[in-house]
Amino acid sequence: MPGENLSRDEARQRAALLSVEAYEVSLDLRSAVGGTDAEPRTFRSVTTIRFRSAEPGATSFADLIAPSVTALSLNGRDLDPGAVFDGSRILLEDLAEDNELVVDAQCAYSRTGEGMHRFVDPEDGEVYLYTQYEPADSRRVFANFEQPDLKAPFRFEVRAPEGWVVWSNGVGELSDGLWTFAETKPISTYITAVVAGPYHYVTDSYERVLDDGSRLEIPLGALCRKGLARHFDADDVFLVTKQGLDFFHDHFDYPYPFGKYDQAFVPEYNLGAMENPGCVTFREEFIFRGNVTQASYERRANVILHEMAHMWFGDLVTMVWWDDLWLKESFADFMGALSLVEATRFTNGWITFANNRKAWAYRADQLPSTHPVTADIRDLEDAKLNFDGITYAKGASVLKQLVAYTGRDAFLEGARRYFKRHAYGNTRLGDLLSALEETSGRDMATWSRSWLQTAGVNSLTPQVILDAEGRVTELSVLQEAAESHPELRPHRVAVGLYRREGADGSLVRYARAEVDVDGPRTVVGELAGADAPELVLVNDDDLTYCKIRFDEGSLDTLRAHLGDITDPLARALCWSALWNLTRDALMPARDFVDLVLRFAGRESDIGVLQTLHAWANSALTFYVAPERRDTVGRLLAEGALRELRLAGPGSQHQLTWARFFAAVASSEADLQLLRGLLEGTAKIDGLEVDQELRWAFLGPLAAHGVADEGVLAAELARDDTASGKRHQVRCLASRPSAAVKAQAWAVVVESDSLSNALAEATISGFAQGSHRELAAPYASKYFEVIERVWEERSIQIGMDVVRGLFPALQDSPGTLAAADAWLASRREAAPALRRLVLEARDDLARALRGQACDVGAGV
Repeated sequence: MPGENLSRDEARQRAALLSVEAYEVSLDLRSAVGGTDAEPRTFRSVTTIRFRSAEPGATSFADLIAPSVTALSLNGRDLDPGAVFDGSRILLEDLAEDNELVVDAQCAYSRTGEGMHRFVDPEDGEVYLYTQYEPADSRRVFANFEQPDLKAPFRFEVRAPEGWVVWSNGVGELSDGLWTFAETKPISTYITAVVAGPYHYVTDSYERVLDDGSRLEIPLGALCRKGLARHFDADDVFLVTKQGLDFFHDHFDYPYPFGKYDQAFVPEYNLGAMENPGCVTFREEFIFRGNVTQASYERRANVILHEMAHMWFGDLVTMVWWDDLWLKESFADFMGALSLVEATRFTNGWITFANNRKAWAYRADQLPSTHPVTADIRDLEDAKLNFDGITYAKGASVLKQLVAYTGRDAFLEGARRYFKRHAYGNTRLGDLLSALEETSGRDMATWSRSWLQTAGVNSLTPQVILDAEGRVTELSVLQEAAESHPELRPHRVAVGLYRREGADGSLVRYARAEVDVDGPRTVVGELAGADAPELVLVNDDDLTYCKIRFDEGSLDTLRAHLGDITDPLARALCWSALWNLTRDALMPARDFVDLVLRFAGRESDIGVLQTLHAWANSALTFYVAPERRDTVGRLLAEGALRELRLAGPGSQHQLTWARFFAAVASSEADLQLLRGLLEGTAKIDGLEVDQELRWAFLGPLAAHGVADEGVLAAELARDDTASGKRHQVRCLASRPSAAVKAQAWAVVVESDSLSNALAEATISGFAQGSHRELAAPYASKYFEVIERVWEERSIQIGMDVVRGLFPALQDSPGTLAAADAWLASRREAAPALRRLVLEARDDLARALRGQACDVGAGV
């Protein structure tokens, strides 16, 4: 609709003109149940907004995306909806100094996870609702001024079907069929929330004596669909929640400001979670239906703590506009990892951060769309795409560097001053930097220019000169930058020297020095005279954000002895560096796969092992030379099966290798084994083939034509749940048939009949590495339809289609040329759409370079 994509300039003009005093929102959700879904459903939304205008007589607008508006009034004057409402904006003319806007609208339930999402549980027919707004979808539920710097208190009231419970940001009470909620503190529109339905609800409480002697009590709640209640380990959710509240109260010196703390695990969720104050929402996949490894519990704990950090960084103090999105996401990512390590049982969280989150950042920072941590966000479409690896993981990595730069105490004291100074307000970059400069005495402007206001990732490589006796004459660190982003930055790094010791040849660190790397070459004077190292690890302990490179001697050591590194963080850093070499076409993909085959079985950290499996699969799919894919795939499957049989019965490693074996299985014997494990005719001691693992095995069986539609229907009957339906839809689209691919394409591209979750599952099934020929006809079709898809669908579905259906598996110069031709001829296309295509094109070009490197490695 015209005007739906709010620009930064429009938001600035409106913020200069208006200040909002209060919202009252009344929703009638009784239409969510009963009847049929033959026609799109709507609900009544009545909003009263009281606001001031700095210029009486001025003109502005309110935001609302709704099928229709029943009635409108401004300052008691009725307005003609047909004249002032265009489907996304309400024109407001002749404003007074004090204003009251009342909007009575029919808003639409969503099936895309945006706005008021409506989900019907196939297991029992129950209906569940929840809202998701970031960055700008609250206007799909109630009229408002949809920008983060126009904060106000909110009062919600909700009529819901009989027997339902409703949650919102404040405490709710039910009287005569109406749920009324306590007024919130001033908050932004995008973090308001409503969750409604026959959810399973568990309660607890958190208590703490504050420094002034007063007692703080926070009611805790956790909820999920009834169908998941038997799997819901709410006790562990509450344990991590309480540990997090202790940590943040200890370090922030600002009591949790939003009263209660509910956490809702909801279906068909597009994100990991959302930090709505008092009513945090999570994807329900964090409730585990089967056996999972500790890495899954660690991931859930990290997300819980990430969202909790937002209560201060983001909810209490909010960025003015999405340029400074990092002011909440980078901090939440860093504080989530810090609190995970220091307050919970997951004390190896920094290993996961180094090997997983940073990998996301490194990839994003090498795309042509990379941007500074403080980004240039022109409009809401830009904002949607900037929830990326730069804003989250690079920003968090930079903050880890900042803590080393300012000192931990100064950093936390700066945060405390920032909260107290800007509570319930909005900030920009300078507001935080000024607080940190006060507490640290450091020049934050210089640091910010290097780390927050430039893009790209630097590479650090050791250079070692030895004397005749085999001692270090000089060890230096060389810093390089990409041509596109030539900035060299100051890095505080640790350089570790490693050698093999003991009867078992363990590779251990025997010397370490910290140094400030600045410029193209820095000498590490402290290490002069040390014994010759077998491995030099730059950025040991992972203090800075960089790509680690190796000298030839160190690389030779890793090729022979990577599994002998005793320190798990050092080992994870080496794996990450080797993967970056592979992605940069500096190491043949087959060499990386060989390292995984030889050393992954010795990996103790289960999260690192799962990451290695994902990287090995990516290497096979994208970077191995096409003529070698079958051979490398067979080697991976053989290696995975070998490690599966060697793993301890019932262990996490056994489960992880079982999933990886299924992911790479392709031979008749491999598929026969998977089928036997499903049917019970084959057995691996200790391996429990629960429902989730059954679907993991059925995926490759479907993709290779072994499991047909009847088999998948029978499995759905066995697991007739929302999760089962998603798995079945993915498997159905995975089958090796031209008709199947045509149907999957049509239902996603030519129709909007699928919900967000089922569209995502269909796209996932469509794109199979073994189906390159079947998908080939859709490469040209992709470039013909994406503009229409982008215009007709919501941003979330548009992103899913454009990313998921890009012909990445048609990895040829011809596909690259087609992408270049589209980009050249569509310079006026939506910038966000162009960015998505440009990123996918860059990944394809990287894959082709990787394949050329693999070919060049010879036999």
